[in-house]
Amino acid sequence: MSTSCWGLLAGQGDDSLTVARRVVAATSLAAKEYAMGVSARGGHIVAAQEVEEAKLFLDAARLDGPALPASVREVADAELRALRAMLDRVAPPDSVASRAAALVQRIGTAVGGALDPFPTRPPALARGAAVYREQCIQCHGATGRGDGPKAKGLIGPPPADLTDRAELATVSPVDMYRKIAIGIEGTGMPEYAHSLSSDDRWAVTTYTATLRADQGAVHEGEGLYAAQCASCHGATGRGDGLHARTLSVSPPALADLAVQGRLSDADLIELTLHGRPGTPMPGFARVMDRAAAEKVAAFLRVLPAQERQQGQPSAGSTVFLDVRRQLDSAVTLRSPKAAFGAYLTFEQVETEVRARNATLAGELEDAFSALRISATAGAPPAELDAIHARLLSGLERAERLVVDKMSSANLFMESFVLMLREGFEAILIVAALMTFLARAGATERRRDVAKGAWAAVVASVATAVAIEMLFHITPGQREALEGGTMLAAAAVLFYVSYWLLSKIEVAKWNAFVKGRLEGALSTGSSLTLASVAFLAVYREGFETILFYKALLTSAGGVGTAAVAAGMALGTVALVGVYLAINRFGVKIPMRPFFALTSAMLYYMAFVFAGKGIAAFQEGGMIGTTVLEWAPRIPMFGIYPTVESLALQGVLVVLLVFAVVWLQRHRFFGVQERSAPVR
Repeated sequence: MSTSCWGLLAGQGDDSLTVARRVVAATSLAAKEYAMGVSARGGHIVAAQEVEEAKLFLDAARLDGPALPASVREVADAELRALRAMLDRVAPPDSVASRAAALVQRIGTAVGGALDPFPTRPPALARGAAVYREQCIQCHGATGRGDGPKAKGLIGPPPADLTDRAELATVSPVDMYRKIAIGIEGTGMPEYAHSLSSDDRWAVTTYTATLRADQGAVHEGEGLYAAQCASCHGATGRGDGLHARTLSVSPPALADLAVQGRLSDADLIELTLHGRPGTPMPGFARVMDRAAAEKVAAFLRVLPAQERQQGQPSAGSTVFLDVRRQLDSAVTLRSPKAAFGAYLTFEQVETEVRARNATLAGELEDAFSALRISATAGAPPAELDAIHARLLSGLERAERLVVDKMSSANLFMESFVLMLREGFEAILIVAALMTFLARAGATERRRDVAKGAWAAVVASVATAVAIEMLFHITPGQREALEGGTMLAAAAVLFYVSYWLLSKIEVAKWNAFVKGRLEGALSTGSSLTLASVAFLAVYREGFETILFYKALLTSAGGVGTAAVAAGMALGTVALVGVYLAINRFGVKIPMRPFFALTSAMLYYMAFVFAGKGIAAFQEGGMIGTTVLEWAPRIPMFGIYPTVESLALQGVLVVLLVFAVVWLQRHRFFGVQERSAPVR
């Protein structure tokens, strides 16, 4: 049975808008394919395969025609037959395109809906890559060259080469989306309208555009865009650049698929070079050649992707907010209709939730179904409240997966401060050991201290490798390990932040180091002396490993580059500090330095506490009791659950107690001085 027949049978239950979209897609694609197969003036076929595909698209549209709304059904059939006749007599492509466009407009007017369902939120390249691996790689191959394992066994034309820039130059994202939706009759390309959601189709459409442009070209295109276009179109292509307000006409939002989705690569290159007459959009032919314009076009193709639009307000957070409001109404009114509406709203993010945690998506789907059934059956309020609580708990976990993303700037700063503080303290400890030995007249023993310090560095690296291996060999316990790591880091960070603020604790630490060194010198043992340095430095190394593992875990794998950059800059700063102290005798203002870093460490402890509890909740090891009135501030690790807020409340209380405790001598001293002398 042909692909179109299958589409007709599958579409018998579809609404008129869905059928109209299919007819419009086939008609538009027929005009496009025909234009690629016939000379501009008509009468001469230059690519017979393209013309045959155009005819097959029109035949498919005619099969779907009887399901169109009655007001346009007969007109559509007559126009489709007329278009088919034009193709048979090899009419000029312009006349075919004009007639096809007129038919598309009439169908759109008849159904009164959006014929191209553009996504409500940016498509994710990661999701597109996943869909491509699941659905396309067997035919199109890993790199998109049409050389997949099933390619040779297909009947008919081979799979399209998705890396062929010349062949795809006139194909817009809308064209590609339509081909994915309705398939291509007479080839091995099936239709995916019933097996992939609209969001997934847009995600894989956006991803396939990356297969015909290497990352180097995209990167260069980004630089050219920033230099020439960002001042008007904005850094992320939303039409909000610094000069946008000075223009008489707002620049188009190039990040919006509804804007650039209808433009082919050839169209984007033409616009880049020559602009658009009658608008403030200039051409850049004077400052860039065609090769440069092609790189700009390659960058513009990935600009609408979610990965490029992370700075925009999250559409996902709005979706989750709407779902919760609808759930509240459904439970209050005991309305199955409102419950179903909440589920339909959740469907906007369900695909992404399922991609990240299929089990959680299944639990939420079951809970939505249970709420509808219970509301229909008139279940008692207690039962509805229990289901409501389940849904709120699951939605909280889902929102963390989909919406919460750590700021790269925040991760960079935290990483920089960690490296600078921990490394600086290690330098101070080693310097104190060396200074004490010099004052004790035992400079020859410095080599033992150096050996101990280097051994501690090696042991720290080995510890880091062991911890990483532990995470990899126990994937089933990943949430427990991540949660435990972050909570342990929170505890140590809180202690260290307190320790830095405490003069008494610093004095005790210096006395401890001095006592251990005196003991080591009295025994005359090189091993004992080296062990003092080893323990002092390894303590800092272990803390650093623990903190960075917690930081990377909280970043969720998306901020690795920012963390690495912070580490690198922190290392460079440490080298500068070491040279400044040892070569130039610069004195570091210790009190302000430790005060600022202590505040930063406490902030990180607070964040890790909230995210550590979140990891345990994700693994189902502790409950998720949602407080609907509580705020969600992921940047501070604040989530609206009893469990996370309780632990963070404990940290706040401990902070207040620590500050009061450290200031008690000052308060008592004032009282003693003001008291009368007896």
